[in-house]
Amino acid sequence: MTNSAIPAYDNVSGNYYDKYHTKNPVARWLMDGFFRSFDELVAKSGAERAFEVGCGEGHLSLRMIEAGLSVSGIDLEQDAIEQARTNASLAGIYARFEVEDLYGLNAEERAAPLVVCCEVLEHVPDPDQALAKLVTLADPWLLVSVPNEPLWRALNMARGKYLADFGNTPGHIQHWSSQGIETLVRRHAEIVEVRQPLPWTMILARTDG
Repeated sequence: MTNSAIPAYDNVSGNYYDKYHTKNPVARWLMDGFFRSFDELVAKSGAERAFEVGCGEGHLSLRMIEAGLSVSGIDLEQDAIEQARTNASLAGIYARFEVEDLYGLNAEERAAPLVVCCEVLEHVPDPDQALAKLVTLADPWLLVSVPNEPLWRALNMARGKYLADFGNTPGHIQHWSSQGIETLVRRHAEIVEVRQPLPWTMILARTDG
């Protein structure tokens, strides 16, 4: 669904929760599952270079760099990019992070063997348009992840979060079951593998299928 009151190019930001460094043991267990699936799908692509769209504070980009890939990333939020650069510097890692809009990207300049777009599409008013742009950049691999609904909201409610919004995380304007996001991605690319690390859906796809 698209919110017609929000421009298609203008992602909706949400609340900030540092899930990458959480001390909560349950959240840590969930993130371990996410990282395991992410690492395995990145390795399956065989890519040596990646471009992350919506890189946030750079945690996944830095993770890929530590695995031996050359990585650059973009995000709409200046604060996030500044933190990504700080995180890279603290880790002694070189990475190119820039503030840029997905829809303004030039495939001739930004195409990469692996394009990563994790925890972004649920914030995008027009995910079809976003995916159409992503496949022009992915040459040939695309890795995306989104919250698995309604499980995501049910788990939020179970921990007493966002009850007034029935567990919906602020900023999430799109909601997909695993089957739903598979259907959407399949309109744009060939799905190679689907993972369901609780409570996400993660898809590795090829754009030359």
